[in-house]
Amino acid sequence: MRSFWAALLALAAGSVQAAITDVTLDNGLRVIVQEDARAPVMVSQVWYRAGSLDEFNGTTGVAHVLEHMMFKGTKTVPPGAFSKQIAAAGGRENAFTSRDHTAYFQQMQKDRLELSMKLEADRMANLIISDELFAKEIQVVMEERRLRTDDQPQSVLYERLMATAYQAHPYRRPIIGWMDDLQNMTAQDARDWYARWYAPNNATLVVAGDVKADAVIALAKQYFGVIPAKPLPLRKPQDEPAQLGSKRIVIKAPAKLPYLLMAWHAPVLKNWQTDSEPYALQILAGVLSGNDSARLQKTLVKTQQIAVNASAGFDAVSRGPALFLVDATPAPGKSVTALEKAIQLEITRLQREGISESELARVKAQVIAADVYQRDSLFYQAMQLGEYVTAGLPPEALQQRTDKLRAVTAAQVRDAARKWLRDDTLSVAELDPQPIQQPARGAAVSGAAHVN
Repeated sequence: MRSFWAALLALAAGSVQAAITDVTLDNGLRVIVQEDARAPVMVSQVWYRAGSLDEFNGTTGVAHVLEHMMFKGTKTVPPGAFSKQIAAAGGRENAFTSRDHTAYFQQMQKDRLELSMKLEADRMANLIISDELFAKEIQVVMEERRLRTDDQPQSVLYERLMATAYQAHPYRRPIIGWMDDLQNMTAQDARDWYARWYAPNNATLVVAGDVKADAVIALAKQYFGVIPAKPLPLRKPQDEPAQLGSKRIVIKAPAKLPYLLMAWHAPVLKNWQTDSEPYALQILAGVLSGNDSARLQKTLVKTQQIAVNASAGFDAVSRGPALFLVDATPAPGKSVTALEKAIQLEITRLQREGISESELARVKAQVIAADVYQRDSLFYQAMQLGEYVTAGLPPEALQQRTDKLRAVTAAQVRDAARKWLRDDTLSVAELDPQPIQQPARGAAVSGAAHVN
């Protein structure tokens, strides 16, 4: 088996990344182009460095609400016409909001890039937020919160876990916002957010596909280059205070099954050239989860049959602090307490014994291969670039990620588990399922909402 994983690693090592062009226009707009001529298509994305991280108490969710309003018209493009023009050109478009950013994208034939840029530049500078359209769209957003969070017990548990694990950092607030803030939000809140953050010097244009960098930059200068830069608000450090002991919450909500979420504070990637722990933690997540031979799946689900599923996850790229997460659902007749104990025993065994070179090679191959295969997607290539640069990392960090993962040692994985998966930095959330009732619901709110 060792030769198979070595061959897979060699295949990943041999993958060729296209050259990346990275320039900044005079008004501060950053333009990143990755040429990929495998198909006559392109992906264009505009990333604003403004997400729920930047919101104030009382207006949580405004970043996401503004994302919705960006499709509601400008001085020259009527409400709904943006999407209609993209569809008529054979493309598709959407947007998404996260804690760190808000991004808008189009996927089209390569010869329609100019249309994409023209429309995006227009709404960067000329958006109209009317009281009437806002009043309708905020109802859509509130219904989205009900459907995706309030009516989903696991989503409720995750939301409350974040509010528990983070004591001070804005990551403790939900991206979609608290319902009370949405109910009291005004069109002026959205206008203020737009005026504060939507500027070329707070945005990155990422284009990937069958394009030429010089032509992309020329179009960017033509459409975005005429938009003046704005003074941006001072961003103050918002470091999370050190956790001084484990935290634990129990959430009672209508559900069929109990559910367990565990979160440890962990480091993010800051100095990509010298940091090693974030890469080791990514491999550690692969050791615990990701396939049938991973430790949580093999031990808890197959051997002990104490869980119906169990997984681990870690994302090292963000503007704020990170969490290493483990989630699991107990098997019928098994308690959350017993499941948590079994997970802790598995982590303790890894901290004590470490991992073998053969297990390390297998996990590395799977983690790296999954990353390389995802890059076959133009959209994913652009997504990675946008995420990295918005988090303050250069494209070079992304290009070197495979090499950094490949360099992780078994000792580094063990040491990362020992250092970061400690009880004093752990927050645990348990879903205590309550009887499910079927209350009568009103008619669905009318209006088109963009999926994000």
